[in-house]
Amino acid sequence: MTTHKAVGDALADPRVQKNKEYWKAFNAGEIPADWPLISWIINENMLSKDGEDHTRLRKLVSKAFTPRRVERLRPAIAGIVESLLDDLERAATESEDGSVDLKSLVSRPLPLTVISDLFGVDEETRPKLHRLVGVFFDQSVTPEEAMGIFFELWGVLTELVAAKRAEPGDDLTTALIAARDEEDRLTEDELIWNLVLFISAGYETTMNLITNAVRALTTHRDQLELLRKGEAEWSKAIEEVLRWDGPGEFVPMRYTTEDIELAGVHVPAGEPLLIGYASAGRDEERYGPTAGEFDITREDTSHLTFSHGRHYCLGANLARMEVNEVLPRLFERFPELDLAVDAAELTASPSIIGAGVEALPVRLRSRPEPVLDLR
Repeated sequence: MTTHKAVGDALADPRVQKNKEYWKAFNAGEIPADWPLISWIINENMLSKDGEDHTRLRKLVSKAFTPRRVERLRPAIAGIVESLLDDLERAATESEDGSVDLKSLVSRPLPLTVISDLFGVDEETRPKLHRLVGVFFDQSVTPEEAMGIFFELWGVLTELVAAKRAEPGDDLTTALIAARDEEDRLTEDELIWNLVLFISAGYETTMNLITNAVRALTTHRDQLELLRKGEAEWSKAIEEVLRWDGPGEFVPMRYTTEDIELAGVHVPAGEPLLIGYASAGRDEERYGPTAGEFDITREDTSHLTFSHGRHYCLGANLARMEVNEVLPRLFERFPELDLAVDAAELTASPSIIGAGVEALPVRLRSRPEPVLDLR
């Protein structure tokens, strides 16, 4: 599904579901166990549940992941941002040519640190968790590597749950363990699967969103100037980034439960649907002839980047908060910040799920013109 209408119809149609039991090829044994995307299919979190199962899981998780808990993170996020910008400036000073990779020094560590704090991951475990989550979305790894990474991640999160059961804390892992609806609660597998979902998705999407936003603004200096002068709102700019260059390309998978028609196309029952969020954001049928242009003054910056309806992303507000804390501080502190290479030279990340670049080399200040000695 690549058009805005097709994506919107698929997200809203009750005949399109998330449970793998509707996928004919999977149930016929045609999908190998070492398929690189298999963990996106066999998982037992909210991403692959429908109806009462999905409602039950979302209700339990929502009891822990409340807006109030997320808002309490804002001062800590601001502090993390300032510390990372100190690191960025220090690295630029030490760099021979003044260039630094903003993705590795800011975009990646910010959400990883926030997620680790939110879920109560101790300092000793963080490097391993960061490494595993960092390659979870990478489709360039072999099937064997993908499975090995997944099982290692599962083990780390199992140990995290055991530690929080033994010594509860003021964190989301403890809250998920305690989440109840009368006598109902998350099973052990559901608990781990939902940790996989929140930690991996919370890291990847925000990392790409920060990186894509900086890339968009540095290649559209006129619009960056509107923001710096206070003539446009940062929140509006973030929504335009989410529409124009969102952090996700595709999300597998949804399935047709019966023969249906989506955006004028007949789709048989039991077929998998790959939802193209990135292309939906640039659909001219939805946004007009300027759909492919980045414009923070655009009247309609609505989008489907965080999905729609019953599967709308619970972490959307956290992602927005992190980006809204880092962008104004970044460009206020380094108003001359610009790409250190031509945008066309940037290498896309090796993933059909995440949408971003492998690195974002920038210079924090314009390089001074060489002084010519004419004596």
